[in-house]
Amino acid sequence: MSTNLLELDHNGFAQFCAGLGEKPYRARQLMRWIHQAGADDFAVMTDIAKPLRARLKNEAEIRAPNIVRDTVAADGTRKWLLEVGAGNAIEAVFIPERNRGTLCISSQAGCALECTFCSTGRQGFNRNLTRGEIVGQLWLANRLLRTAEDERPITNVVMMGMGEPLANFDNVVAAMQLMLDDDAYGLSRRRVTLSTSGLVPQIDRLRDACPVALAVSLHAPNDALRNELVPINRKHPLKELLAACVRYLDKAPRDFVTFEYVMLDGINDSTAHARELATLLQSVPCKINLIPFNPFPDSGYRCSEEATIANFRDVLMQAGITTTIRKTRGDDIAAACGQLAGEIQDRSQRRQRRGEPAVVA
Repeated sequence: MSTNLLELDHNGFAQFCAGLGEKPYRARQLMRWIHQAGADDFAVMTDIAKPLRARLKNEAEIRAPNIVRDTVAADGTRKWLLEVGAGNAIEAVFIPERNRGTLCISSQAGCALECTFCSTGRQGFNRNLTRGEIVGQLWLANRLLRTAEDERPITNVVMMGMGEPLANFDNVVAAMQLMLDDDAYGLSRRRVTLSTSGLVPQIDRLRDACPVALAVSLHAPNDALRNELVPINRKHPLKELLAACVRYLDKAPRDFVTFEYVMLDGINDSTAHARELATLLQSVPCKINLIPFNPFPDSGYRCSEEATIANFRDVLMQAGITTTIRKTRGDDIAAACGQLAGEIQDRSQRRQRRGEPAVVA
């Protein structure tokens, strides 16, 4: 059976090459060809001896998820629907900006956390993605976006796609370590961001294993409301979560945590909510990113009015908390924050309990 080299981290490449009787430098050569040059054909690897190239062709492969659909929004945002087998497909999104290109990567087929305002959470859950399926999204996007003028179009990666990254801890960390590896993608830890709904033990593990920039999906200023919007809060309430965020900053590449806060009309967007949030976060070095709610079918929510969002921001800014309003990108192709859905064979039976079909495209 062929080894998919996209599944290997640095140590995995070293062990694979050792198993072929090759010296350690061969592992670095292979990593650079695959992850930096985007090669999927061993024949092009001209600094590797022909006999080894022939053996690699027989014993290994470079296989990323297959593209089901490739869609470009009016603002240049590009979304891929990627097949990951057994009737499941995930989504990855590229957001081009003047001085950077950000790739939003998925970590699971579906999501088990069931946040009420998120389209992914409505789809149910099937399984964790493998490390090759995670890093394969970056490998594939780099190949598709690379031009003669821009060999490295992706400057930033955010683990903010489908799924809760920390619920797939080992595979996500292995993939992120490849993103940081100088023999692979060579991104700085400041340019890789992981977004979590608040799995506290895993935040502590991440601090020790692979401390990248941390974003936390907060969305409420108190436990009662957050219990409704982000059910994992019932297990890890705000006091526990914020303490973990402060601990994380001991090793984080930035001196602040980003808190994401989706603006839901009449739910969490009042001046009183803003003041309560400012009080809650007064001892946590942070920035707040206000996210206008991006609608999806039967969500049951509406986006807050622009004036309401601006007032919410102003209250936080007056309290000394740096606050930005996220510009919505790719909403015309359902590529905006909270809209990613993919195609999931739901093992959680979440949709069946709601009387919906088991598969949603």
